[in-house]
Amino acid sequence: MRKILTAAVLMAGLVVSAAAQSKQVYKVGQDGVTAPVLIKEVKPQYTDDAKARGVQGSVWVTAIVKADGGVGDVKVTKSLDPGLDEQAVIATRQWRFRPGTKDEKPVDVEVEIELTFTLK
Repeated sequence: MRKILTAAVLMAGLVVSAAAQSKQVYKVGQDGVTAPVLIKEVKPQYTDDAKARGVQGSVWVTAIVKADGGVGDVKVTKSLDPGLDEQAVIATRQWRFRPGTKDEKPVDVEVEIELTFTLK
């Protein structure tokens, strides 16, 4: 009986995992998908180390704007500095959007974002 229960629990976990992984992420323009619209931007923080070294430039990230307007996975695609890369990811995760749509329904959309670090 214990083996059957364990197998059932494992199978249920696999079904939930497969459902989560199968959620489609669209790209703008793909099958009529519209772009998300930024409604709340959070600026990334400069690290003291990067300031002291005079690091300036851009970090590029790819982010998933979820159907609820929040931000899911964020990945750095063009690095500037490890500390600034981390700050760019932290800031991007706090952004909020009016979600992208497909067939007039909100969907998850992958977007590219450039976050610029400039010293004054």
